[in-house]
Amino acid sequence: MTSTVTAAAVSKNFGAYQDAAVRDPVIITKNGRPRTVLIAYEDYLRLTKRDRRVELTSALGDDDLAAIEASEMDGSLDLLNAELLTGKHAAD
Repeated sequence: MTSTVTAAAVSKNFGAYQDAAVRDPVIITKNGRPRTVLIAYEDYLRLTKRDRRVELTSALGDDDLAAIEASEMDGSLDLLNAELLTGKHAAD
C-alpha cells in the first residue's frame, strides 16, 4: 500500500523509507502537498521503458511527410474514420 510522509520524516529516517519504497511507492509531501515519489529502482526502469519520445512535425523531412500523406489505413479500421468524422463512438 502506498504511504504518504512528510519530507521532514523522510529526512530523519531515510533508510526506513528507502526500504519501504522497495515494496510500495512512498509519496513525499512538502507543505502538505505531494511533491515527489520514492520508488524501487526496478519500478523506475519499467516506467522509463514506457516513455514515448515526442518530436515536432516540423522536424520531419519532405520524404517523411510524403510517406505520411501517401499512407492508407487498413480497411478494417474504417470505423475509426467514422468516429473521427462524427466525434462519437460507434457504440454511443
